[in-house]
Amino acid sequence: MTPSPLSRPILVRSLGDALAAAAAAASAGVGLALMAPPAGGALWLLGLMERARQAHPGLEVTGLLDCGDRAGEAQGALTAGVPHLLFTGHPEAVKRLAVIAGNGGATLLTACPQSLDLAAYRSEGRGSHRPALLEALCRDWLTGGEG
Repeated sequence: MTPSPLSRPILVRSLGDALAAAAAAASAGVGLALMAPPAGGALWLLGLMERARQAHPGLEVTGLLDCGDRAGEAQGALTAGVPHLLFTGHPEAVKRLAVIAGNGGATLLTACPQSLDLAAYRSEGRGSHRPALLEALCRDWLTGGEG
């Protein structure tokens, strides 16, 4: 059984990150969960998902938006069509958002799954101009390595 892409999301901060992750997933024959940081926003994430699908037709691509404790942002993301949200706010807000998510076919997470953060490699100067390196890191992560 193939694991869910949500079990190994990749935190992306640019179109280049998303395309490297998509190329890695396509070459490995696995699905991809692009995770947007709190500042990313729903429409930005949905746009990255679409670009990844255009670059690799047939690739299973989903998205996870980190909304932190911002219930309004989470509700807006659900309305926009983000398939998976991370919300760490008040338990009463979690209950309400879970109902909205369930009614719309979305998933609400309250704990962040372990993810590959490509920024860690950029901060060391190892990935900012080397897409092949980012793709290799993503492929390793997606196929069970630690990235």
